[in-house]
This record gives sequence, structure tokens and C-alpha cells, in this order.
Amino acid sequence: MNSEEWINAGTLEELKQVHSKIIKGGIVVFYHEDEVRAIDNRCPHLGFPLHLGSVCNGILTCHWHHARFDICSGGTLDPWADDVPAYDVQVVGEEVWVSSRPRNVGSAEKHKRRLREGLEQNIGIVIAKAVIGLVESGVPTDEIVRIGVTFGTSQGNGWGAGLTILTAMRNVLPKLDSSGQILALYHGLVHVARASSGRAPRHLHGALPPSSAPIERLMEWYRSCVEVRDTQGAEKVLLTAVANGASSEQLADMMLISVTDHFYLDGGHTFDFHNKAFEALENLGPSLTEPILASLVPLIGSPTRSEELHHWQAPVDLVAPLRQAFASLEQTEDSVASVQLEEPSFMDQLLSDKPIETVNQLTRLLLGGAAPDRLAQLICLAAAERVVRFHTQNDFGDWVAVLHTLTYAHAVHMRLRRSKEPLLNRALYYGAMAIYHDRFLNVPRAPGPKPANGYSYNPEELLDLMDRRQQVEEAAGWVKGYLNEQRDPQALLGTLGLSLLREDAEFHTFQLYEAVVSEYDCWEARTDAFAKQAKETYLLACARYLAAHAPSARELPHTAKIAVRLYRGERLFEEE
Repeated sequence: MNSEEWINAGTLEELKQVHSKIIKGGIVVFYHEDEVRAIDNRCPHLGFPLHLGSVCNGILTCHWHHARFDICSGGTLDPWADDVPAYDVQVVGEEVWVSSRPRNVGSAEKHKRRLREGLEQNIGIVIAKAVIGLVESGVPTDEIVRIGVTFGTSQGNGWGAGLTILTAMRNVLPKLDSSGQILALYHGLVHVARASSGRAPRHLHGALPPSSAPIERLMEWYRSCVEVRDTQGAEKVLLTAVANGASSEQLADMMLISVTDHFYLDGGHTFDFHNKAFEALENLGPSLTEPILASLVPLIGSPTRSEELHHWQAPVDLVAPLRQAFASLEQTEDSVASVQLEEPSFMDQLLSDKPIETVNQLTRLLLGGAAPDRLAQLICLAAAERVVRFHTQNDFGDWVAVLHTLTYAHAVHMRLRRSKEPLLNRALYYGAMAIYHDRFLNVPRAPGPKPANGYSYNPEELLDLMDRRQQVEEAAGWVKGYLNEQRDPQALLGTLGLSLLREDAEFHTFQLYEAVVSEYDCWEARTDAFAKQAKETYLLACARYLAAHAPSARELPHTAKIAVRLYRGERLFEEE
């Protein structure tokens, strides 16, 4: 026997006496029903030593969570447990030899299958192991994301928080190290599974019969269906536009024009979810056009239309001035004098308590030739400033109010960088008015961050702060001092990402981090004082929000850590 390929397990007689024996490589050898079997000694569920289990009728049962395994093949009867690696055995004379190489090593295709099963059955440990196996096998991350998006769009009520988290985490992968990337994918996929759990499969209605209806006519039909909340008609029109060869840009404009026909739908979520879905489509390719876009249609079934809400009409009527502004944008002739955009002045206006003046200034800037995407960038920055100024004496739930405005404004910015459709400019006004409505959450204004003494500005110090509850101002002061020391802001973004991913974070926190990463990068090329302050604002907003929502029970990251240790072959349990 080649000692490199085969391991000596002693004599057959010895094995008969003890029934089980652990040998080199962490392999347990059993003598059962006059046969010798060998499997990995670690339960693939959570690593408990299988030699402490029981064997009966060819089934090995782990005594911790009662996972059951076929002792011959290593196959599990319990889908949450995974198969245990099994090894070939030879008996030569009286000597028992065990192969050093398992028979059922996981391949990339097996990991993909297990990921789908983990998503279908909503089993976090299975998802974690599959993600680790796929990443370590060199499978491109977009292939992993594709599995999650394909599953998520085929289930339940359409695009929602889970798919948004997965797409957001895909977007921030370049800011994270290899372990952070695994955690980001795992978080996103787990939330897709949770959002789909217990939901019936989703079936598409199908396109209309082939016709020569131009895209402009289909856009009219789609807007009409959305107006009366007709989701079935809207889906058929949408799929007809896809079948007729409409481009991704045309489809995005068609759907988002209908979203902006009414004010700030569902507190900004509707626009945000649409933007994330189109980002996913852009990343994953046109083969997913129908399932991704059709998953958005349920969102228009019953969204809150903010023009119907009291605080958009009183004590200050915002609805009539906004409609007048929209009419002005559509009716103005080409010969309009250009207007210079003064960034600090515009920011002050956005953060003021004079919404009508804000509407008028925004209209003048658009008519004067200001780039809509640049205005969107500043509106997003003003929303981030609201987070920086958010006082902790506010009700804790109000963190989500300023967060919603920021993530909505970020979605508008990202979409206007890709689209030149004039009707989408209405989304700028909704974001500006949401900033106005958040003004009382800055009264009183939170104190400016003050760097504390005694820090070396090692990232571990920030993480230590996040280990204690409500270290909001302390975390902001640490970030301020870090930046004053001219430390690397990109490294800080990575540390903030780690802070997020080590928590059982909820939906909005994932949104915030992705928005901050993306918006920070949009300012990165500029070195002027205003841009420097903008970048600092985003880092402070991120640190304050994360600190307010940490620490948590950290159950999800703990599961991922166990999966990593199992993949590496580490022993999770040792006998005394």
C-alpha cells in the first residue's frame, strides 16, 4: 500500500473489539454488520464528533442534532446536514487500510445544487456552506448572485427587501476582503431565502400576441395600468415590450416614469426597488430580463401615494407647487438663460425650512441647464447630512425616516446617471421634499463630532466601539479623528463593511452601507474643499447609523464562522 494514499487503521480484530476508531486525518472507521466503513469524523452539520454517535441498521445518528447518515455512502437523510465525506476501505490480510481521499468531494455543481436547496428550504447553514464552497472553487460571484436572484424572482410577491439586500451586497464586494465577500453574499442569500419562505412559486402572465405596437404606445398602456393599479395588465404590457425587443433603457424609463407619475411611492421604496432590480439586470445579463422586471410589477398594486397624505398638503401645500413645477418643465421653450449651480447655496436651501423656495430653485436650475444627475448627487448629500445631524434624543425608530430619504435619493442619483428621460426629473423634487419633512429630526441638531484623545486609529478600536450599545457620537468622533490623521478612507469603508456584516443587520442598514459606498466613490475624483466635506459626511453618516444599530445577537455571522471552520477542516469540538 502507498502510505501517501492509504492510511493504516490497525487490524481487523482490533476494530471488531472497539467497533469504531479515529485514525489519521480525522477519519472515523466503523465495524458494522461485518463490514468496515470509513467517513469523516466531523458531522457536516456543525462539526460534532461522529464517533460519539450511534450506528443501527446501517444508519449513523449524530447525538447532537440527530442528523442521520448512510454509513456506506455518507449520504444524509436530513437535508440541513449535508453529506459526510466517505472513504474507500481495503482489508489486506488482517490489516485495514483507508483511502486518504474521500469519494464524495463537493464539486462546484454540487455546491450550486446545495445553494438552491438551501434557498428553497430556508436553511442558513446550508447556504453558508454552499457559498464558501463556490467561492473557494473559484466560481465568479455573479454566478452565485444569479442563483439567488433567479430563485427570489420566481417566488412570492415579487421584488422586495431580500433581493435588494443581495444586489446591494453584490455592489459593495470590491470594498471587502475575501472573508467579507463571503459574508456579504451569505447575508444577501439568507435574506432572499427568508423573504421567499412559505411563498408559492410565481408564474408570469405572458405577453400579448405579436403586434406592431410601438414602444411609445406600450409605455402609454403601462402607465395607464399603473394608474389604476392593474398589475395583471401591466405585467402583460411589460412582457410584450420585452418580446418586441425594447432595450433595457427603454424598459427602465417606461417603468420608472409610471413610478414617478405619483409622489414618493411607499416612502421611496418603490423607486429604490426598481433601481436595484435594474442594477441586478445590468450585472447579470439580459437572460433574466423577464423574471427580474416582472417581479417589480406587484409593487404598483397598492403603494402609498404621498400626494394623498396629509403632511404633503398641510400645513404647507406641497402638491400644487410641485405640479406647477412639473408643468413648467414640460412647457418651457428651449431659449432659457443658463443658471450657475452653486453647490453650498443649493445644499443650504435643501436643508432649510422653506420648501416652496426649494421647489422654485430646483426648477430654475433644471430650466437653466443644470445636469439632473448632479442635482441628484447634491440631494443625496443633503439627505446624508440629515443622518449626520440626527440627534439621539429622537425616537429610535426615526433613524429609519432619515435613512429612507437617503436611500431613495441615492437610487434617484444612480438612475439619473443612466437615463436622460425628462419625466424622471420629477423624482428630484420628491427627494427634496422628503429632506424638508425630515427637518424636525435635526432639531436640536446633533453636536459635531469631536475627536477623542488616546486613540491609535487602528480599525479594531472602531469595532470595539461597535461592541457597545449606542456609541453613536463616540463612533463619529473616532471617524473624525481618523480622517484628521489623514488615514485611508477606503480602508475605513472596508472596516465599516465588516462592522455591518458581523451583525444580524436589518434591511435598512444594508441599504445605508451600499448607498454610502457608492456615493462616496462618486465624489472620489474631486479634491476641492466641498468634495472633501461631502466624503466626510458620508463616512460620518455611515458610522453613526451603524453604531446606533449595534451590537446585535450576531447569529448569522456565527453560523458563517462555523461553516468556514468546517470547510477548513478545523475541529470544532475536542474531548476532555
